[in-house]
Amino acid sequence: MGTQFLFYQNVTPVSLQRHAGWSVEAPDRYHFARGVSSVPLTAVEMPHAALEYTIVFQGSGVPTPAVLLGVREDHNLYLDEDGSWNARYIPAFIRRYPFLLALSQDQKTLTLCIDESFSGCNQEGRGEALFDEKTERTPYLSGVFEFLQDYQRQFARTEGYCQKLQKLGLLEAMKAQFNLGMGEERTLSGFYAVKREKLKSLPAETLAELVKSDELELTYAHLASMNNLSAMLARVAAAKTPSD
Repeated sequence: MGTQFLFYQNVTPVSLQRHAGWSVEAPDRYHFARGVSSVPLTAVEMPHAALEYTIVFQGSGVPTPAVLLGVREDHNLYLDEDGSWNARYIPAFIRRYPFLLALSQDQKTLTLCIDESFSGCNQEGRGEALFDEKTERTPYLSGVFEFLQDYQRQFARTEGYCQKLQKLGLLEAMKAQFNLGMGEERTLSGFYAVKREKLKSLPAETLAELVKSDELELTYAHLASMNNLSAMLARVAAAKTPSD
């Protein structure tokens, strides 16, 4: 299953024929994200996320930003036992659930979809209705669609930023090794970070362009976020989960 789906299980296009009479009770808990250790991030989110998370770049081709949520592949350190999100900022990738705009195989069409496996989906009127009695989208569903469209626009801009980082040769493959105590060691790999020395050696005119586009600010937010690795490791000790 691709990154755009991740923890989604039963993604279905939203339609009047199938979802008339359906409502969605918005999640106040995030159990669905229990088994993820990273999620994608858009560039506009980076200054906010950098205050609490470690931001890296992941993926084949042109790596894009992601926040690290854990050091084990199936454990999110930012969730409490009751499913509460234990951080002030929640990435938009998480907040959009159970909806998403699914990209077609030809990369040309976006379709509004919902994860029908989400426990908040119902036909008993709990939460917000998807369609009204006139068989039109409710303001709630229209708002969801606008949010997802903006998310998609931000993601496209993020790809442009990452392409620039790659073209300038600033991204470098990284590997981090951790001692989690009790003899358990972990290695995080498959991600990239901006090489500070390469950034500082860029020509003055290139740096000026990055300043004007706010991309230098984003890059330093990423670099500053690397200091949050130690705070994330502290969550490992606090979680007291069994070793894999």
